[in-house]
Amino acid sequence: MLMNKAIHDLEKALSPKNVLHELEERYAYSRDASNVPEINSLPDVVVFAETIEQVQQVIKIANKHKLPVICRGAGTNTVGACIAEHGGIVLNFSKMNKILEINKENMTARVQPGVIVGVLQNEVEKLGLYYPPDPSNLAVSTIGGSIAQNSAGARTFKYGSTKDYVIDMLVVTAKGEVLRTGSNTIKNATGYNLGSLFIGSEGTLGIVVEATLKLIAKPQCSKVIMAYFDTLSDATTAVTSIIEQQISPATIDFMDKNAIQTVEKFYPVGLLTDKEAALIIEVDGCQSSIEEQKNTVTNVLRKCNASAIQYSSTEKEAEKIWQARRSSMGACAKLKPNVTTDDVIVPRENLPQLVYGIQQICNKYDLTVCMVGHVGDGSVHPQIPLDFTNSKEYNNYKLAKSEIYELTIKLGGIISGEHGIGREKREHISKVVSPTALSYMREIKKVFDPDNILNPYKIF
Repeated sequence: MLMNKAIHDLEKALSPKNVLHELEERYAYSRDASNVPEINSLPDVVVFAETIEQVQQVIKIANKHKLPVICRGAGTNTVGACIAEHGGIVLNFSKMNKILEINKENMTARVQPGVIVGVLQNEVEKLGLYYPPDPSNLAVSTIGGSIAQNSAGARTFKYGSTKDYVIDMLVVTAKGEVLRTGSNTIKNATGYNLGSLFIGSEGTLGIVVEATLKLIAKPQCSKVIMAYFDTLSDATTAVTSIIEQQISPATIDFMDKNAIQTVEKFYPVGLLTDKEAALIIEVDGCQSSIEEQKNTVTNVLRKCNASAIQYSSTEKEAEKIWQARRSSMGACAKLKPNVTTDDVIVPRENLPQLVYGIQQICNKYDLTVCMVGHVGDGSVHPQIPLDFTNSKEYNNYKLAKSEIYELTIKLGGIISGEHGIGREKREHISKVVSPTALSYMREIKKVFDPDNILNPYKIF
């Protein structure tokens, strides 16, 4: 009866076409990319907001009926942060997908949360501008989701992550108010930086309904270098050696042998499958500097025992290489019914120990692991294909994941560099965040969301 009344209120506020409540409709929004098998995550209702005012109405109705509100973009989240673990309202932003303004003079873009990252990048590049954050799923992932998780990606080494490009947001609070976090200026030292609270908060503090993003000048050109190595240690040594040359590549990404072979098997692009590891290095900048950067990097790679080096000579060839790297998780999904991924990160000097350690842990538990990552940052994505319905295999995966986190912490790292905590890692957060810090985080949550309706019980 309560839900019937809530659905009636939502249909009145948003129109019936934007309110889904049939079982089949709700089931379609009960999972994200974490695809966790052991929880009931069926929302009570799914709504599509088209305006800020409608989002405010949804929040007011949620408060009236004491219902959780879980925001959802493309559902590519890998830690269960956008599933309705306790029922409630899934608030979908796919209809709030407009680029409201691209200001070439100010070098900013004002967008709604449902804008696809790749679409925004294409539009600003037509004007000679650049939005660097580069999550692997940029063809579908949204700006709102990127802000919620503080997404990063391959270009973080040189350009930074999402947090470095958000200068202002409009946020609907748990009370239904609209809060502005910043300004339309690149610098702002006026009061507390509220924006930093909401970026990476996974929808637990407020709902981002509009964002103003900083843009930069688009590099004149770029070149992708793919280097293969016969040992992992040579590959990781090469990363540090390149950086020591005072060059800042746009990307320094990594694929291990399993990842190379899996990608090439299902998405053939000509990768050398007999190699233990590969580095994907992209240099960019002015036309006059590209060849010098390429030659410097190539000399370093050869000194570090690279056994083969490939170059992109056209934009199409560069995209082909990146397509191989971005296809790694999809290729892993061909091996077993399910695939998991993680985003552990350590100080770069400890990267070899992390990579070797993860391989040993997965071997111990009889798990296949394909490793890719943004090694310039010290970030590794162990992608593990498995069958969730196989109880022994799934239990082994849980044990392996716990040991991978313990290894990461031992090496001075943290358990999430860019995916967030959600429900999948909340039991581990106390291992890397001090009790005092966690206590203040919980107090901040209570200030912004006293009735705990915004994505409840995620992170903590």
